[in-house]
Amino acid sequence: MIDEMRGRAVDPAPGGPDRIRIGTGAPGIERLEARLHGRAFSPHRHDTYAIGVTLAGVQTFHFRGARWQCLPGQCHILHPDEMHDGAAGTGEGFQYRIVYVDPFVIQEALGGGPLPFVACPVVDAIHLPAGAVSEIGDIDSELDEIARVELAVTLAAVLAAASSKIRRSPGRLALDRLRRVRELLAARPAARHSMQELERVAGLDRWTLARQFRAAFGTSPSRFRTQRQLDLVRRLVAQGRSLSDAAIDAGFADQSHMSRHFKRTYGLTPARWASASALRPGSMFDPYRSSGSNGSAE
Repeated sequence: MIDEMRGRAVDPAPGGPDRIRIGTGAPGIERLEARLHGRAFSPHRHDTYAIGVTLAGVQTFHFRGARWQCLPGQCHILHPDEMHDGAAGTGEGFQYRIVYVDPFVIQEALGGGPLPFVACPVVDAIHLPAGAVSEIGDIDSELDEIARVELAVTLAAVLAAASSKIRRSPGRLALDRLRRVRELLAARPAARHSMQELERVAGLDRWTLARQFRAAFGTSPSRFRTQRQLDLVRRLVAQGRSLSDAAIDAGFADQSHMSRHFKRTYGLTPARWASASALRPGSMFDPYRSSGSNGSAE
């Protein structure tokens, strides 16, 4: 793991110890590589699109009531807030690279409207835009603002190409108002905001706010806040804080409360995630810390 973090080429063989290597990111985009064995992730869900490519071995997962397998060269696409797990299909383990992208970034790339819906989570590269798989697999290139926009457009094109239908939208989305709520929750994830406060910030009634927030960002306001709390936990642990202190600082009742949410979101306990990631100060990307219009592990 230390050698890879220093920039050595990735070993294409799936053997070796479990590891999670964080790639470069940008507002709304997180990239990583994982090499895992056995039952890698227990059932969990995250609030981003997950678009990955298997590099070696056989990756299997349960999703929407079926068991799927993703072979080398194939892509898998998982929707925000949908339960799934992950495991090796053989004893040799599996290796993949993945991009987690905030649904709002997809909204921006598509110019607003309903989010694309991909019914089949495993997609052959031949059905995707030319060069898309290479871009998904490149987790180390610098993402300046131009590269971020270009990658967002590519990811939106991947979702559109693999989409079988469009989820119905609850009318015209009040994106500017919804974004104010999103930015409030992201800026102060440890705070307990009341529904009345969110209604006041958005200028929308609570029912419209709840419907449109999910349509725009793929998850509910409360789960979005919990995700941002977990982002804060990961960043604090990377800086050397204990799990118990990080849990309290992030607004959880205690460490066990945080650990339950962590496993539901990432499929790993916080301790196992930290060990596999070889966390160090500065290695964690926090997608929602940036201000302004820019705005996300399995």
